[in-house]
Amino acid sequence: MTTTIIHSNTLNFEQSKVLERSLGKLQKHNNHYRAFPEQTPSTEKLRELREQTELDINILPENFQSDRIGLMISDMDSTLIAIECIDEIADFIQVKPQVSAITEAAMRGELNFEESLTQRVALLKGLEYDALQRVYDERLTLNPGAEQWIKGLKKQQIKFALVSGGFTFFTDRLKERLNIDFARANVLAEEDDKLSGSVVGSIVGAQAKADFLQELCDTLQIDLAQTVAVGDGANDLLMMKKAGLSVAYHAKPAVQAEADCALNYRGLDAILDFID
Repeated sequence: MTTTIIHSNTLNFEQSKVLERSLGKLQKHNNHYRAFPEQTPSTEKLRELREQTELDINILPENFQSDRIGLMISDMDSTLIAIECIDEIADFIQVKPQVSAITEAAMRGELNFEESLTQRVALLKGLEYDALQRVYDERLTLNPGAEQWIKGLKKQQIKFALVSGGFTFFTDRLKERLNIDFARANVLAEEDDKLSGSVVGSIVGAQAKADFLQELCDTLQIDLAQTVAVGDGANDLLMMKKAGLSVAYHAKPAVQAEADCALNYRGLDAILDFID
Protein backbone atom coordinates (compact mmCIF):
# COMPACT_ATOMS: atom_id res chain seq x y z
CA MET A 1 0.00 0.00 0.00
CA THR A 2 1.46 3.32 -1.06
CA THR A 3 0.95 6.80 0.35
CA THR A 4 -0.24 9.25 -2.29
CA ILE A 5 -0.27 12.94 -1.43
CA ILE A 6 -2.68 15.39 -3.04
CA HIS A 7 -1.25 18.84 -2.37
CA SER A 8 -4.46 20.79 -1.87
CA ASN A 9 -6.47 21.97 1.09
CA THR A 10 -9.76 21.78 -0.82
CA LEU A 11 -11.09 19.61 -3.64
CA ASN A 12 -14.09 20.35 -5.80
CA PHE A 13 -16.63 17.69 -6.76
CA GLU A 14 -15.03 16.81 -10.09
CA GLN A 15 -11.54 16.58 -8.64
CA SER A 16 -12.75 14.31 -5.83
CA LYS A 17 -14.51 11.95 -8.25
CA VAL A 18 -11.55 11.72 -10.61
CA LEU A 19 -9.15 11.01 -7.77
CA GLU A 20 -11.36 8.51 -5.94
CA ARG A 21 -11.86 6.47 -9.12
CA SER A 22 -8.10 5.96 -9.42
CA LEU A 23 -6.81 6.21 -5.87
CA GLY A 24 -9.68 5.06 -3.67
CA LYS A 25 -10.87 6.82 -0.54
CA LEU A 26 -9.34 10.22 0.15
CA GLN A 27 -8.38 11.22 3.68
CA LYS A 28 -7.90 14.80 4.86
CA HIS A 29 -4.48 15.13 6.47
CA ASN A 30 -3.95 18.55 8.05
CA ASN A 31 -3.84 20.94 5.08
CA HIS A 32 -3.81 18.37 2.27
CA TYR A 33 -5.31 15.01 1.25
CA ARG A 34 -3.83 11.54 1.22
CA ALA A 35 -4.86 8.29 -0.42
CA PHE A 36 -3.59 4.76 0.06
CA PRO A 37 -4.24 2.82 -3.17
CA GLU A 38 -3.52 -0.91 -3.05
CA GLN A 39 -1.82 -0.70 -6.43
CA THR A 40 0.75 2.02 -7.02
CA PRO A 41 -0.37 4.33 -9.85
CA SER A 42 1.91 4.25 -12.89
CA THR A 43 3.89 7.29 -13.97
CA GLU A 44 1.51 7.71 -16.90
CA LYS A 45 -1.54 7.52 -14.63
CA LEU A 46 -0.09 10.11 -12.26
CA ARG A 47 0.60 12.45 -15.17
CA GLU A 48 -2.98 11.99 -16.37
CA LEU A 49 -4.43 12.69 -12.90
CA ARG A 50 -2.31 15.81 -12.50
CA GLU A 51 -3.44 17.16 -15.85
CA GLN A 52 -7.12 16.33 -15.25
CA THR A 53 -7.27 17.89 -11.80
CA GLU A 54 -4.58 20.58 -12.19
CA LEU A 55 -3.19 19.49 -8.83
CA ASP A 56 0.19 18.34 -7.57
CA ILE A 57 -0.02 14.62 -6.76
CA ASN A 58 2.96 12.63 -5.49
CA ILE A 59 3.75 9.16 -4.23
CA LEU A 60 6.00 8.90 -1.21
CA PRO A 61 8.82 6.37 -1.69
CA GLU A 62 8.23 3.34 0.52
CA ASN A 63 11.55 3.76 2.34
CA PHE A 64 11.02 7.47 3.08
CA GLN A 65 10.64 8.10 6.81
CA SER A 66 9.11 11.55 7.18
CA ASP A 67 9.39 11.56 10.96
CA ARG A 68 13.21 11.28 10.81
CA ILE A 69 13.99 14.27 8.58
CA GLY A 70 16.68 16.51 10.03
CA LEU A 71 17.67 18.69 7.07
CA MET A 72 16.20 20.25 3.95
CA ILE A 73 18.51 21.70 1.33
CA SER A 74 17.40 23.92 -1.51
CA ASP A 75 18.73 25.55 -4.63
CA MET A 76 18.28 29.34 -4.75
CA ASP A 77 17.70 30.74 -8.25
CA SER A 78 14.28 29.81 -9.69
CA THR A 79 13.69 27.61 -6.64
CA LEU A 80 13.68 29.62 -3.42
CA ILE A 81 13.55 32.84 -5.41
CA ALA A 82 11.73 33.68 -8.64
CA ILE A 83 14.67 35.00 -10.65
CA GLU A 84 18.03 33.91 -12.00
CA CYS A 85 20.27 36.48 -10.32
CA ILE A 86 23.03 36.34 -12.91
CA ASP A 87 20.55 37.09 -15.71
CA GLU A 88 19.26 40.15 -13.86
CA ILE A 89 22.79 41.34 -13.10
CA ALA A 90 23.58 41.00 -16.80
CA ASP A 91 20.68 43.28 -17.65
CA PHE A 92 22.57 46.18 -16.07
CA ILE A 93 25.39 45.75 -18.57
CA GLN A 94 23.16 45.00 -21.59
CA VAL A 95 24.19 41.36 -21.96
CA LYS A 96 21.10 39.66 -20.52
CA PRO A 97 20.10 37.80 -23.73
CA GLN A 98 23.56 36.25 -24.07
CA VAL A 99 23.75 35.29 -20.39
CA SER A 100 20.16 33.98 -20.27
CA ALA A 101 20.78 31.71 -23.26
CA ILE A 102 23.78 30.14 -21.50
CA THR A 103 21.78 29.85 -18.24
CA GLU A 104 18.93 28.00 -19.95
CA ALA A 105 21.27 25.59 -21.72
CA ALA A 106 23.07 24.83 -18.44
CA MET A 107 19.78 24.23 -16.57
CA ARG A 108 18.66 21.80 -19.28
CA GLY A 109 21.94 19.93 -18.85
CA GLU A 110 23.27 20.83 -22.29
CA LEU A 111 26.34 22.62 -20.94
CA ASN A 112 28.79 21.84 -18.16
CA PHE A 113 27.76 24.14 -15.31
CA GLU A 114 31.23 25.22 -14.27
CA GLU A 115 32.14 26.13 -17.83
CA SER A 116 28.85 27.92 -18.37
CA LEU A 117 29.26 29.98 -15.19
CA THR A 118 32.77 30.99 -16.18
CA GLN A 119 31.43 32.20 -19.55
CA ARG A 120 28.56 34.13 -17.98
CA VAL A 121 30.59 35.79 -15.23
CA ALA A 122 33.18 36.91 -17.80
CA LEU A 123 30.42 38.84 -19.57
CA LEU A 124 29.83 40.85 -16.37
CA LYS A 125 33.34 42.29 -16.27
CA GLY A 126 33.40 46.01 -15.57
CA LEU A 127 29.93 46.25 -14.05
CA GLU A 128 29.66 48.48 -10.98
CA TYR A 129 29.37 46.30 -7.86
CA ASP A 130 26.42 48.44 -6.69
CA ALA A 131 24.30 46.81 -9.40
CA LEU A 132 24.06 43.69 -7.24
CA GLN A 133 22.27 45.62 -4.51
CA ARG A 134 19.83 46.98 -7.09
CA VAL A 135 19.07 43.45 -8.25
CA TYR A 136 18.40 42.41 -4.67
CA ASP A 137 16.25 45.45 -3.87
CA GLU A 138 14.36 45.83 -7.13
CA ARG A 139 14.10 42.41 -8.75
CA LEU A 140 14.58 39.60 -6.27
CA THR A 141 11.32 38.09 -5.04
CA LEU A 142 10.71 34.91 -3.09
CA ASN A 143 8.74 32.15 -4.75
CA PRO A 144 5.23 31.59 -3.33
CA GLY A 145 5.20 29.81 0.01
CA ALA A 146 8.92 30.29 0.71
CA GLU A 147 8.54 31.99 4.08
CA GLN A 148 5.79 29.60 5.25
CA TRP A 149 8.00 26.67 4.23
CA ILE A 150 11.00 27.80 6.25
CA LYS A 151 8.87 28.78 9.26
CA GLY A 152 7.21 25.36 9.15
CA LEU A 153 10.60 23.67 9.21
CA LYS A 154 11.66 25.79 12.20
CA LYS A 155 8.57 24.63 14.11
CA GLN A 156 9.61 21.03 13.54
CA GLN A 157 13.26 21.78 14.36
CA ILE A 158 14.40 20.76 10.89
CA LYS A 159 17.51 22.56 9.64
CA PHE A 160 17.42 24.43 6.33
CA ALA A 161 20.34 24.94 3.94
CA LEU A 162 20.55 27.15 0.87
CA VAL A 163 23.09 26.16 -1.79
CA SER A 164 23.57 27.97 -5.05
CA GLY A 165 25.58 28.09 -8.22
CA GLY A 166 24.85 31.80 -7.89
CA PHE A 167 26.50 34.24 -5.55
CA THR A 168 27.10 34.84 -1.86
CA PHE A 169 25.95 38.44 -2.25
CA PHE A 170 22.40 37.07 -2.45
CA THR A 171 22.63 33.93 -0.29
CA ASP A 172 24.12 35.94 2.60
CA ARG A 173 21.25 38.42 2.54
CA LEU A 174 18.61 35.72 2.27
CA LYS A 175 20.26 33.77 5.09
CA GLU A 176 19.90 36.75 7.41
CA ARG A 177 16.44 37.76 6.17
CA LEU A 178 14.89 34.29 6.46
CA ASN A 179 16.95 32.99 9.41
CA ILE A 180 18.43 30.20 7.30
CA ASP A 181 20.79 27.80 9.08
CA PHE A 182 23.40 27.18 6.37
CA ALA A 183 24.30 28.72 3.00
CA ARG A 184 26.95 28.25 0.33
CA ALA A 185 27.49 29.90 -3.07
CA ASN A 186 30.11 31.43 -5.34
CA VAL A 187 32.04 34.59 -4.49
CA LEU A 188 32.19 37.21 -7.24
CA ALA A 189 35.62 38.78 -7.64
CA GLU A 190 35.75 42.58 -7.64
CA GLU A 191 38.33 45.28 -8.13
CA ASP A 192 37.90 49.02 -7.66
CA ASP A 193 34.18 48.50 -6.91
CA LYS A 194 33.64 46.74 -10.23
CA LEU A 195 33.18 43.08 -11.12
CA SER A 196 36.39 41.61 -12.50
CA GLY A 197 34.69 38.90 -14.54
CA SER A 198 35.61 35.88 -12.42
CA VAL A 199 34.78 34.08 -9.19
CA VAL A 200 37.03 33.61 -6.18
CA GLY A 201 38.07 30.02 -5.55
CA SER A 202 36.44 26.87 -6.88
CA ILE A 203 32.97 27.02 -8.44
CA VAL A 204 29.94 25.71 -6.56
CA GLY A 205 28.57 23.38 -9.22
CA ALA A 206 26.69 20.09 -9.20
CA GLN A 207 29.35 18.07 -7.34
CA ALA A 208 29.95 20.86 -4.82
CA LYS A 209 26.24 20.95 -4.02
CA ALA A 210 26.20 17.20 -3.41
CA ASP A 211 29.35 17.48 -1.30
CA PHE A 212 27.79 20.28 0.77
CA LEU A 213 24.83 18.02 1.52
CA GLN A 214 27.15 15.27 2.75
CA GLU A 215 29.18 17.80 4.75
CA LEU A 216 26.05 19.03 6.51
CA CYS A 217 24.96 15.47 7.29
CA ASP A 218 28.34 14.87 8.91
CA THR A 219 28.04 18.11 10.88
CA LEU A 220 24.51 17.35 12.06
CA GLN A 221 25.31 13.65 12.58
CA ILE A 222 22.41 12.45 10.45
CA ASP A 223 22.11 10.06 7.51
CA LEU A 224 21.46 11.13 3.92
CA ALA A 225 18.14 9.29 4.26
CA GLN A 226 17.12 12.00 6.74
CA THR A 227 17.38 14.77 4.15
CA VAL A 228 15.16 16.34 1.49
CA ALA A 229 16.69 18.15 -1.50
CA VAL A 230 14.80 20.63 -3.66
CA GLY A 231 15.86 21.99 -7.04
CA ASP A 232 14.82 22.91 -10.56
CA GLY A 233 17.83 22.47 -12.86
CA ALA A 234 20.33 19.86 -14.01
CA ASN A 235 22.92 21.35 -11.66
CA ASP A 236 20.81 20.11 -8.72
CA LEU A 237 20.52 16.47 -9.75
CA LEU A 238 23.61 15.05 -8.02
CA MET A 239 22.50 16.63 -4.75
CA MET A 240 18.93 15.46 -5.24
CA LYS A 241 19.99 11.88 -5.96
CA LYS A 242 21.93 11.69 -2.68
CA ALA A 243 19.02 12.90 -0.53
CA GLY A 244 16.40 10.74 1.12
CA LEU A 245 13.71 12.52 -0.90
CA SER A 246 14.16 14.70 -3.98
CA VAL A 247 11.61 17.33 -4.99
CA ALA A 248 11.58 19.02 -8.40
CA TYR A 249 10.08 22.48 -7.98
CA HIS A 250 8.60 23.92 -11.20
CA ALA A 251 11.59 22.22 -12.77
CA LYS A 252 12.98 21.39 -16.17
CA PRO A 253 11.55 18.13 -17.67
CA ALA A 254 14.83 16.26 -17.25
CA VAL A 255 14.86 17.09 -13.54
CA GLN A 256 11.24 16.11 -13.02
CA ALA A 257 11.90 12.79 -14.73
CA GLU A 258 14.58 11.88 -12.19
CA ALA A 259 13.12 13.36 -8.99
CA ASP A 260 11.06 11.38 -6.50
CA CYS A 261 8.35 14.06 -6.42
CA ALA A 262 7.40 17.18 -8.36
CA LEU A 263 5.51 20.39 -7.68
CA ASN A 264 4.16 22.33 -10.66
CA TYR A 265 1.05 24.04 -9.30
CA ARG A 266 1.61 24.75 -5.60
CA GLY A 267 4.14 26.95 -3.86
CA LEU A 268 7.10 25.90 -1.74
CA ASP A 269 4.99 25.49 1.40
CA ALA A 270 3.56 22.32 -0.17
CA ILE A 271 6.90 20.65 0.59
CA LEU A 272 5.76 20.57 4.22
CA ASP A 273 3.12 18.01 3.15
CA PHE A 274 5.86 15.40 2.81
CA ILE A 275 6.78 15.66 6.50
CA ASP A 276 3.39 16.62 7.92
